[in-house]
Amino acid sequence: MFRTALRNVLAHKARLLMTVLAVMLGVAFVSGTLVFTNTISDAYQRSSAKGFDRVDVAVEPEYQDSKGDKVGRTPELTRALLDKAAHVPGAASATGAVSGFTALAGKDGKLVGGDWQSAGGNYWGTEDPRYPLVSGLAPHGRGEVLIDSATAKRTGYAVGDRVRLSVDGPVLTPVVSGIFTTDDGNVAAGGSLVLFDTPTAQALFGKKGTYDEIDVRAAAGTSQPALKAALDRALPAHLVRTTTGRELADDQARAISASMSGLRQTLLVFAGIALFVGTFIIANTFTMLVAQRTRELALMRAVGASRRQVTRSVLAEAFAVGTVAGVAGLAAGVGIGAGLRALLGSFGASVPDGPLVVSPGTVVAALAVGVLVTMLAAWLPGRRAAKIPPVAAMNSVHAKATTKSLVLRNTLGAVCAGAGVAAVLAATSMDADAAKGPMGVGAVLLILGVFVLTPLLSRPLIAAAAPVLRVFGTAGKLARQNSVRNPRRTAATASALMIGLTLITGMTVMAGSLQTSIDKMAGAAIRADYVVSMANRGPLSPDVARRLAAADGVTASSPLRNGESRIDGDTEFLTGVDGAAIGELTDLKVTDGSFTVGGTKAVVDEDAAEAHGWRAGSRFTAHFEDGKARRLTVAGVYQGNDMLSGIILDDEVLTPHLSDPADMQVMVRTADGASGAAKDRLEKVLGSNPAIKVQDRQDISDEIAKTFTLMLNMVYGLLAMAVIVAVLGVVNTLAMSVFERAQEIGMLRAIGLDRRAVKRMVRLESLVISLFGGVLGIGLGVFFGWAAGELLAAKMPTYELVLPWGRMALFLLLAGAVGVLAALWPARRAARLNMLAAIKAE
Repeated sequence: MFRTALRNVLAHKARLLMTVLAVMLGVAFVSGTLVFTNTISDAYQRSSAKGFDRVDVAVEPEYQDSKGDKVGRTPELTRALLDKAAHVPGAASATGAVSGFTALAGKDGKLVGGDWQSAGGNYWGTEDPRYPLVSGLAPHGRGEVLIDSATAKRTGYAVGDRVRLSVDGPVLTPVVSGIFTTDDGNVAAGGSLVLFDTPTAQALFGKKGTYDEIDVRAAAGTSQPALKAALDRALPAHLVRTTTGRELADDQARAISASMSGLRQTLLVFAGIALFVGTFIIANTFTMLVAQRTRELALMRAVGASRRQVTRSVLAEAFAVGTVAGVAGLAAGVGIGAGLRALLGSFGASVPDGPLVVSPGTVVAALAVGVLVTMLAAWLPGRRAAKIPPVAAMNSVHAKATTKSLVLRNTLGAVCAGAGVAAVLAATSMDADAAKGPMGVGAVLLILGVFVLTPLLSRPLIAAAAPVLRVFGTAGKLARQNSVRNPRRTAATASALMIGLTLITGMTVMAGSLQTSIDKMAGAAIRADYVVSMANRGPLSPDVARRLAAADGVTASSPLRNGESRIDGDTEFLTGVDGAAIGELTDLKVTDGSFTVGGTKAVVDEDAAEAHGWRAGSRFTAHFEDGKARRLTVAGVYQGNDMLSGIILDDEVLTPHLSDPADMQVMVRTADGASGAAKDRLEKVLGSNPAIKVQDRQDISDEIAKTFTLMLNMVYGLLAMAVIVAVLGVVNTLAMSVFERAQEIGMLRAIGLDRRAVKRMVRLESLVISLFGGVLGIGLGVFFGWAAGELLAAKMPTYELVLPWGRMALFLLLAGAVGVLAALWPARRAARLNMLAAIKAE
């Protein structure tokens, strides 16, 4: 039986090629994902471990939790604590570290290093072992800085050049006094690092003679744990915590691994989709191969082969196919992993150097996936073939499914689909977090139910295309009949395409609806012409708000200044605004009282009002971070949103209680409204600062849209794998169908159907099957997009369902194009059949 199975594999090489390709693509995606994420993770872990080589123990402040009316705070690491740490027995030296966001402009005036990877820090004394100098000297004063060698290479800056940079708003123009090297992971990933002398860094980052961290080096012969124990005894435990360099490296490695796991899981989900689609092709292929060999298998049964042996022979074929596909997929996956890493570099995202990591787990996973998926998909056709009595198989009386089996299949499909719809509808009325489980289970049940019901649905839906197919004459009529001749095969082929289009359509519906909702939110909540913020959404210097308020053409402006407080034993974040101007800059819907901010009057959003039982006229006491309190009155309750929410009060009340006032945004209204000239004028007032964004409402909307578009394009790219596999499925089905109908095609040719008509018949059959899958996929995608949108609508009042008719029409055209392309080879093969040889074929 084993030799027979191998012989059958070799006898059907061409027919099994598409199956091997389908499995190989899925395996390549899985192994490529594992190789890529393992390689990047290993490179960053090696790089981060080097960064901690010069730190034996790190001393960090221990956050003091909020208690009663006292606002929580972070203790300061003072010079006295640093000196104390440096003189602990076993300590060789101690270094105070200060860091923060620092935006460096290139020679073209644009931000270097990206919004989130532009960092700054301090250079310790005249020599700092953390940052070896390549050229130049240590910086002194606000007029000198160091830049890292990677940034110097990218920008072309050299020692002596003047650069433009910003920490929290105002532009600085220091001179590059030197260039250094670093093992910093952010720099290795394409970021920038600027170093000031320690007093300058402390002043710029608001540390005022203190440090973010104290790094202690151990003396010769002192271990990291011993030094940590000595520091724990010497330093106040309630104010600081100590961590060894080894622990820091391990924590960093775990953090990198965790951050990569999200990407890994996302990519593996799409690989799983491709493999899931591939199972339909495999099952379809083996079903057709088994059907073609029914008499052969029946003869084997007649001469003594058992049912189990027949099933095993089919599984042996699947094992051989899966092994070949797994090995080929692993090899392709290694190439994909290397290619993805290179692709990151072409996008400007540098990755630390390191070897390509192909772990034993990746090899095992690739081979296991290839073999198991193939054998699982082939098991049902093999089991079905083994159950056919030999005499019945020889007479082909088994060919048609019994009424009982059809009723059972349709009943099971209807139950699954109904349960899926019910679960999804129930989830739309739940809280977003609680709805994830029911929504996911319902989606799976509905897709499975529709898949089971697809043979039943194929006849009426394909019949709807009959009027169009009649235009093509005999070829169109035959194409319609062929597409419904074997509903199960048509269903399996169409379902492969259906799954990909379901996901693509659902994501498109959600993205379009969200974008429209965000546009409405920005238009409804903000009257300001511009919103000014830091590139990394970090705190702005109050100087920015003062400059904007004094700028020509500005009629109203207000900072959004944050502060922490304790109210009724709870931590609440306050937003300080210009009470006189905020009404002109916002348009928030008030549900109780009036939107009046000034003096002791504040406005609160509905969530805060509900949590504290407030309404217009209620009074409450806010305890600020400096320990003082102020009695405030609720002037009104408004509907909050993602742009404005919480407790809003006058910044003249809030600012005196803040130790380091900073703004998250500044809203600006100009006399001429939003225009290119007004925007240029505001940017010039701020010194054409690379760290600051001046955005109108459309800019804000476009920035959010850019994120959605990027995510959507990534999803399209990843789901393209499933579509490619679906194309292979259509090609495979048509090729096998042409082989099965060789006699029939020969007879049609003999009675007058020319080659062009035969090609047209096969192409139309492929087109009908693909459009059938496309219609089902788009329909399910719209339903899932609507259901997910219902969950968002509970948290986003401006949400509304928007159906992207243009894109959905494009997706349907894509399905049609898939059908046309997939039919090219089978149609050509059918047209080239020798009619006499085909008629004689068994």
